[in-house]
Parts: sequence; C-alpha cells; structure tokens
Amino acid sequence: MFAHGKGSKKESNFCFIFLSELDITVICGDITFIAKVEAKDLLRKPTIKWFKGKWMDLASKTGKHLQLKESYDRIHTFEMHIIKAKENYAGNYRCEVTYKDKFDSCSFDLEVPDVSQNIDIRSAFKRSGEGQEDAGELDFSGLLKHREQKEEPVEEIDVWELLKNSPPQEYERIAFTYGITDLRGMLKRLKRIKREEKKSEAFAKKLDPAYQVDKGGRIRFVVELADPTLDLKWYKNGQEIRPTPKYIFEHKGTQRILIINNCTLADDAAYQVTAGDDKCATELFVKELPVTITKELEDVKTTVNERIELECEVSEEDANVKWFKNGIKTEGIKHLLIIDDAMREDSGVYTVMTTGGQTEAHVKVDLKPLKILQDLTDQTVRLGKSVNLHCEINPGNVPGRWYKNGQLIQGGERIKIIHRGRNHRLEIANAGVDDEGDYTFVPEGYTVSLCSKIHVIDPPKIHLEGLNFTDNTVTVVAGNKLRLEIPISGEPAPRILWKKGDRVIMDTGGRVRAENFPDHSTFTIDAAEREDTGTYTILLQNEAGEDSAQIKIKVVDVPDPPPPPTVTEVGGDWCSMIWEPPVYDGGSPISGYFIERKKKQSSRWMRLNFDLCKEMAFEPKKMIEGVPYEVRVFAVNTIGTSRPSEPSKAFIPLAVTSEPTMLVVDGVTDTTVTMKWRPPDTIGAAGLDGYVVEYCFEGTEEWIVANEDLTEKTRYTITGLPTGEKIFVRVKAINAAGASEPRMHPHPILVKEVIEKPKIRLPRHLKQTYIRRVGEVGRPRPKVSWSKNNLPVDPSQVSIRNSETDSIIFIRKAERKHSGKYQMIVQVENYQDKATIDIQIVGKPTWASQIVKIAEVWGENVALEWTRPKDSGNAPITVIQLLLIIYCFLKECFTIIEHYHRTNITITELVIGNEYYFRVYSEKHVWPHSKFTHPLMNTFAVAGYNATLNCSVRANPRPKVMWMKNKIIITDDPRYRMFSNQGVCTLEIRKPNPYDGGTYSCKAINELGEAEVECKLEVKGKCYSNNCINFVLMEGHGLLSPYIVWFQ
Repeated sequence: MFAHGKGSKKESNFCFIFLSELDITVICGDITFIAKVEAKDLLRKPTIKWFKGKWMDLASKTGKHLQLKESYDRIHTFEMHIIKAKENYAGNYRCEVTYKDKFDSCSFDLEVPDVSQNIDIRSAFKRSGEGQEDAGELDFSGLLKHREQKEEPVEEIDVWELLKNSPPQEYERIAFTYGITDLRGMLKRLKRIKREEKKSEAFAKKLDPAYQVDKGGRIRFVVELADPTLDLKWYKNGQEIRPTPKYIFEHKGTQRILIINNCTLADDAAYQVTAGDDKCATELFVKELPVTITKELEDVKTTVNERIELECEVSEEDANVKWFKNGIKTEGIKHLLIIDDAMREDSGVYTVMTTGGQTEAHVKVDLKPLKILQDLTDQTVRLGKSVNLHCEINPGNVPGRWYKNGQLIQGGERIKIIHRGRNHRLEIANAGVDDEGDYTFVPEGYTVSLCSKIHVIDPPKIHLEGLNFTDNTVTVVAGNKLRLEIPISGEPAPRILWKKGDRVIMDTGGRVRAENFPDHSTFTIDAAEREDTGTYTILLQNEAGEDSAQIKIKVVDVPDPPPPPTVTEVGGDWCSMIWEPPVYDGGSPISGYFIERKKKQSSRWMRLNFDLCKEMAFEPKKMIEGVPYEVRVFAVNTIGTSRPSEPSKAFIPLAVTSEPTMLVVDGVTDTTVTMKWRPPDTIGAAGLDGYVVEYCFEGTEEWIVANEDLTEKTRYTITGLPTGEKIFVRVKAINAAGASEPRMHPHPILVKEVIEKPKIRLPRHLKQTYIRRVGEVGRPRPKVSWSKNNLPVDPSQVSIRNSETDSIIFIRKAERKHSGKYQMIVQVENYQDKATIDIQIVGKPTWASQIVKIAEVWGENVALEWTRPKDSGNAPITVIQLLLIIYCFLKECFTIIEHYHRTNITITELVIGNEYYFRVYSEKHVWPHSKFTHPLMNTFAVAGYNATLNCSVRANPRPKVMWMKNKIIITDDPRYRMFSNQGVCTLEIRKPNPYDGGTYSCKAINELGEAEVECKLEVKGKCYSNNCINFVLMEGHGLLSPYIVWFQ
C-alpha cells in the first residue's frame, strides 16, 4: 500500500491512492478530492468514509456545498467535492477504507483564508421562502427547509440498544454521533442495563453442550418442556432415532428422556432434539483407550495439479483418526490422505490426530504461470434475454469462481457455470434487473481477476423494502400529518397513479393528495382522521411493463373507556378487581391500564399505580377497614390515555383475624384429646365470633369439624376418637369476614392415655402425722408401699391409708421405739420413685444423781463445776444448752444466767456471810433459728395494678417478720399490706407506680437468731392491649397450697 501526504504505510492487499494534492490552500473556490482503491483480489466494493476532524462523518453533511461520488472501472474511484469553500471548512480531513478485516486511512489539511471583506452580506443572507436555488449562500434557514423536503423518513434508533451491542472502543464515536455529552453517566447506566437473554419458548431446560461416557456405558439425555403437549423428536447426525432396545424413550411429567445403552464408538456423534419450531443440540463423546501414532507423516513438495499422498500408521486397526482435510482412506493401521489435482491452497501443515498423539507434515504447492488468452467484455442486455460471459486462460485445468458485485455466484437452473479446458463460461438465462452489475472471474490460486459489466434494461418498479414498513403498514396518530416518499425506478420514467379502492387520488391541493417525481412519489394526508384508515394502491406503467404495490394506512387514536370494573374479593385493607377491555382500542394495542380509587363520600380520586398494569386484574391495598370505597380504570395505548370508566359498585374492606396462637395439647385419654390455645394476635374491626376445631387422621387429607357450633372458649375436648390412632388438629378463628388461617399442631397426636413417671415430693416439715399428696404425679393410679428400716411396717404400731391422690402414715401414740427410717415406694408399671423419711421421737433429758460441786470459794466469788446428763432424750443437745443457776437468800430464788453452754462457771458479787444453794437445769430445742424455705423472687409489676411479694419462713419460737424497702422498714403505710399465714409471708403493694420499684427484703427474728431474703421489683407502664396478661406463680411447698396471683 502507498499514499501521498499524511498517510501511514501498512501491509494490505489493496492500494489506496490520493490523486489530488493533500495540503491545499483555497480562496472561495471549488475543490475535489479523489481517492482510488486498486483491489485486484477484492470480491466486492470496499467501504469508504470521509471524516473532518476526529469523528465528524461527512456523509451526513452532504448538500449544496458538499457532494460525494463513487465509480468503478477496474479501480474503485471515490470523490469528495467541496463547492465554494468557506473559512469554516478549513481543518484536517481523513479518508478511511475498509474491506472485511482490512483497514487503511490517509489524512490531509485544507486551508481557506478569510475573505469576508469581498462577500456581499445582503446577498449572502438573501432569503427564499422555500430554500430555492436563488437563495443566498448563508441562507441556512432556507437550505434547512429545502433539505427537510428531500429527507426521507428515518427510523428512530434506540441508542442504548446500539451501545449494548457495540464493543467498548466504539462508545466514544456513538456518543459523538448521537449527541451524548455525559460519557461518565452513559457508562454508569450501561453497567446497570442487563442484557436480556433470549429464552427458549419450547424448552424450560435444554441439553448441556456436551456429554461424555465410557465405551460400553449408559447415557441419559434429559430435556424439560415448557409445554408438555409438544411433539418431540430425537436425531443422531441428522437421522431420526426410533425406539429400540438400545434407544429407550421415557416421559416423566414435563421431562423427556433418551437413554442409550451399551455405548460404542458409533454413538460418538451430534444429537439434536426438536419440539415444534424450537430445537437444541449436544455432542456425545465416547471415551476409549488412546490411539498412538507409530509412523509419522513426511513432508511433501509438489506443484499444482499433481497428486499428493500423506501416509501414517497408528497403533490400532480401524482407529478413529482426524485429518486436516477430507478424503481419508483406511487400510488396517495405515491411513492415507490423497489429494488429487493439488491446488495452491492445499499448501500448509497437515496434522493427523488420534486419541493418543498427533503427527505433522509440511506440504508446499507452487503455482504455474497464468496467461489470459481472452478477457471478459461488457454487455448490455434487454430484460428476459440471456447473458453469455466467456474468457480463456492458460493453464486450462485451473478452476475459478464467478462473482457479481463482490458476491459469489452459485450455479443453478437459470445460471450455469461451465469449465471446459481453458474456456470458462457463465450463462444466465432470462436475464432480469437483478442480474445487472459488475461480474468478476477469479482463477483459484491467482491474484488476477477478469471483470465485465452487465447492463439490463428494467421495467418500472416500486421500492418499498427500504422504507422499513412492517407488512407495508404505516401507522399515524389521528390529527397528525402523514407524508410518504415512495422510491421508484424504470426507464423511461413511468406514469404514476394512486388509488384507494376505486377512487383515484388526484395531485391537486386537497387534504389527501399525491405528488409525482421521476425517482419517487409523495403521498400526503393533512390532519389524519379515523376514516383515512384503509389500503392504498400505487400503479407504475412504462414501455417495459408495469408494477403496483399496496400500502396499508392505519390511523390510531386513544382507546374508548373500559366498562365498569368488578370487585371479586375483599380483604382487611385490600380487594381484588377485574375488568373487560374497551370496545375500541384506538387502532393500537392496549399497552396497560391505570387504576384509581376514592372513598364513597369523597370526590377526590387517587392513582394506585404509576407503572402500567398489563393484566385486566389488580389488587388495591392500604385501604381503611370498614370504610366504603369505589374504583375505576383508564385504558392506555401508545397514543395516550382514555377517559375513565364508570365507578365500580361500592365495597367495604373487612379482614379476617390472624391465626390463633400457642396451640398445645392439654390432655389425652383413650378416646379424647383436649387442646388449648390463645386468641389471635390481630382481631380487627370485624371482631371475633368464635373458633372451629378440626382434625384429620394421619395418612388422610379429610378434615373433620369437631364442634358443630362455634366455641368462644380457648379450650376444647375432641371426643369419640378411636384408641391408638394418630390425628392432626388445627384451629380457625371465625368472624364476619370469614375464617382465619388455621393454626395447626406441628406433630401428630396419639389417642392413648399417657403414662407419666411417678414422683414423690417430700413435705416441708414432719410432726406426728405425715400426709403425702401425689396429685398429678403418676398415671394411671400408682401402687404405694411403706417400710421401716428395710422391714415391712407393723400395722399394729403404724396405720397407713392410701387414696387416689395421697398416702397417709399415722402413729396414734408416738414412742421412742417408733423412731427410724421410713421408706415410701410409688410404682406405675415399670416406673417407680422412692422417698425416705427419718422420724425421731425425742423426750426430756435426765440428770444423774449428782450434785453441783463447789470447786473453790474466795472473797465474794465461788467456782462451780458439773457434768452433762447421761440421757439426752433421744436427741443430742447441740442446738441449745441452757444452764440455770439459782441461789436462795431469804427463801427467794433468782436466775443467774441462761443459754450457757459450758460445764463450769465463776459467780461473783456475792455477800460475805450469806448462805447460798446452787442447781443446774438442761434444756433442749429441736428446731433451729429462723430460716427461709422459699426466698423472694425478682418481679415485674404493671403500674396501676396491685403487686404481691411472697416468701415462706420456718422457725421456732415463732419469729417476728419485718418488711423493708431499700433497707428502710415499712411501717404504717396505707399503700402496703402485710400478711403471715402458716409461715407464708406476703407483702401487697396497692396500685404501684414506677417510683415504687426498688429492692425489697423480708427479715425474720426470734430469740435464736434472724434470717433475711430480698428481691428486686420493677414497675412498668400500663399495657393497654386487650391481650396483655401478667402472672406470678409461687410453687407450693410442704403442706401449703400454691399461692397464685393473676393480673389483667
């Protein structure tokens, strides 16, 4: 390639030549730039573009001052004419030529000096109303008007679709062409746009691209149909597969399965499945042991038209090998590739590939010199006559290809390609207008081409294909202007006639008119009306023949209003509505609907959807329950929005309640099941009428209503159930709006009385009588037995009485011999529980016959000593040792000291000369000092509702109980009430507020000591919900019943 001026030299198969000077200075004159492309090897015309600057395409700027022309005479010639160059025309210009993947360019500069002083401004800006030739050079408005009349309708281009389908390097050029200045915003938007993948209409799931199976194995092809009624066919290498023991067809729902058993190498093929007009394909690869090459290919060098043989050997007979070219001849382990009459294109590297390796050989084929004995000649042919193109070349066995306007010509019934020795002939019978063009013969393997032009005289023809009208239909909006320019051709210029039905449309100045020109015809409708819809016919006639075409004109308008909508279902804050389409859609398909609603008493309508509703159904939401509403619909097409429909009938939203909560099993017997639950969390304006309890047996789906009438309670017993069956239970809440969603027990319930393990709770304290309450610990009734020191209880000494709820052991007159360990055993079937009670009968201790000894006397003091009693009364004196020392003076006795634990003492401050007597008593206490058996628990209270704190204390002697708040004793406060009953201490706080929160403590004090427990009380604000229930449950101990306080 070579170029003059500012061009870059590149390797190419065509020559790009600028014949005009490239750096040019022009003063108010005309200039022509000529580019020639010499392309002997090109099969069609290359594409050329002229640019000014970087991106300005001059093809869109053609007009009075800029013209582009092109011609062909063995060399492609392209011309750019600039008429009356002005100062603003100066700058850098570039010419680009493109052919397939080949590209070249050349640039040049144009300079235009400023000669504005020589221009007649008045004449330059001379106006012409219609932009005629007498207008001034700078009458741009006239030129624009003139150009607008000649412009053909241009199809609107979606720039975003163009950008999505273009490579990134084209983004800047496209943005400049269509006036996009915010490149950064454009790129961000492109990232957010998702390219939609074309989904298959017939297949929900297609075959994978490829499958692999071992030789002798089994393979399954599975597809899933979107429409199970479609017929399905399977193909192998284009041949339909029939059911055999080897090929098995299966149907599973929408799945269609092909199973191939015992796969062999013959099954290694391409498979295809068709469903209606859709299809999908895959490849199956049968895996076998690799085949290696034992003898490799050898390089070959020859000339054109000679025979080439490539030979190799592989490790297995009849092995599957792949050659670079076709023509395989197999002989055992030898494989031959034979090329008869070799061509230059056969040169290259040939490769044989097996599963275990490959081998290569270099083949080089040289051309013989080509001589043109007879060249092609140009011809002019009348329509319908035959065309005969002939040429003669040497060598004669060289094949060639015929091209028309760069497109390869294929032989057929009308076109025959003949090659006999040196002669090459192209015969075209019954030549038509399409046969006119540039014909080229290219010998294979040579860069030389022979060219000829064929000119055919054509009859008149109407060219509608360039107008991009679907089914020759033109759509116009009512009230708008329609103007059609129909390109025509024919020599001589044909006579043109427009008709609608039998009525001829004249070219006079009416609302509907036609204007005719040599190369096109213009059809115009001013202010289109609905009656203008119809089929229009254009007729062309000349000496060569005639042509006609039909154009359908469709006038579209806004649709009629739809019929009133119908409300089919109503919820708590929503409804479901449907409607019918309008009777007349305005000539354009309905694209969607707008929906509005209003309160019946109001006159203000509110739009419910801002995106069009594509279906004829909608669900308005966020309505107020219990308030009547009306709805209406607007129809929308591509033209606009219709008038609103008539309002629907008024309706009131009502909601069912939410499902019941916390459904649990309360009890089970052999024939009944008792369920309990809590009310729904949300009830709504319709209220709550009651509950329906349903059940079904496991393994069935039939639900049976257990209660014929609604039950208002949250507990119900299902009766009459067969023993041993399993049932599912669910509960529904019912109100005026209907039944709520059911609350179902998650697990099946066995209709059989549950066996509970027995459990014994020891009593709080023991006296002469012991009562054991078994209550609800053990089902069915347990068996109770008693023993003393592992021996049966003597019924003459101890009485035992058992009932369904308790067991009582009674000793009528307690003696020391009744002391011992009593064991109670409770048994239910294979389950049992044990409890041991240690009973100790105590009496008063006795002293031995021994007096108190005086150890020493001095001054006003005396030292005494004594020993402990031998009989402790069946209980060690470890809790309290009481010592009493009494002296007698003037026949009166006085106590010196109490609660003394030692066996010696020194008495002081005696009167010298008086006589004293001393004696000692022992005292034993069985019970310890005060002890809390149940502490206070941290509690939450609700402001305005009474709160209670509970604890239990055990002590002997009876203690004094005090309540404190934050370590301050509570006394004489009317907001507090204190109770004490059988060791249970209670503090009641009347209607507490948040300031009553804090740390509360209870202290028990007697002569032997004191004990204290405390807890924290937190007071929260009122709970105004109807379902807010707080409760405090204190577990009972010993012989005392549980103390329960409920708050609501």
